[in-house]
Amino acid sequence: MKLRLFAILFAVLLTGFVASSNAQTAQVDTINVPATYIESPMRCSIILPEKYLEEDDSTRYPVVYLIHGYDGDYSSWLKLTEPQLDSLATEYNMIFVCPDGRDSWYWDSPVIPELQMESFITKELVPYIDKTYRTIPVAEKRAITGFSMGGHGSLWLAMRHPDLFKSCGSMSGGVNINKPKWAKSWKMATRIGTQEEYPQRWVDYTVITLVPNLNPGELNIVVDCGVDDFFIGVNRELHEELLKYKIPHDYTERPGRHTHPYWRNSLRHHLLYFHEIFNK
Repeated sequence: MKLRLFAILFAVLLTGFVASSNAQTAQVDTINVPATYIESPMRCSIILPEKYLEEDDSTRYPVVYLIHGYDGDYSSWLKLTEPQLDSLATEYNMIFVCPDGRDSWYWDSPVIPELQMESFITKELVPYIDKTYRTIPVAEKRAITGFSMGGHGSLWLAMRHPDLFKSCGSMSGGVNINKPKWAKSWKMATRIGTQEEYPQRWVDYTVITLVPNLNPGELNIVVDCGVDDFFIGVNRELHEELLKYKIPHDYTERPGRHTHPYWRNSLRHHLLYFHEIFNK
């Protein structure tokens, strides 16, 4: 009799554990997004606030797109940078979308026809997310940020598409790629052609050259970089360029290098920045 009671109790506890585990992991949704501008499909991680899963919840949520750096993929944010994205989604009441950047630098490649990443994100991914999830489908409730290559990509996409992203950020971003020392780095030459052959393209495809086209107040911009990061120089250049054209922005330098622990800390600053904007 005692053995039978123990077995029943164990089964109940196990059932409760499994239900609890499923409830927790259900906050992270891995999806395949159909595409025509890139080789289909695109793998993405979607992180939902806990309340989103409640049966009677009809709330619509702001969205933050989190894009990764070079040599990463859609899982980099969760696996390497911040495993507690589900808790942050719940804390800030946001949906996070983590796409797979495929070392694209988030450009439409003039060299590789099947790597039109800017067009995919702006014309296919954003509409797909708005159709599939309960988002607030307006630019004012949509933000994008990322680290390293993703820092460049988030500013590139927002500055070129303020109708989609009203808020943007960069953590240790490669925001001025037009440097001879980086001409053969991070697959950039395979994406847009060599610097020697296409010097003007390397000017046109970098974030810092977009600044003169911005209107003050058009975007909410947050930028930070570690003082020991190899990208600190170009981030300071971007900060000075934004000041020159009187573009309001939040700029911070903190101790740190080009590492995931630094970006984990940065993420909280960016999310707080976006949260305050979303709730104005």
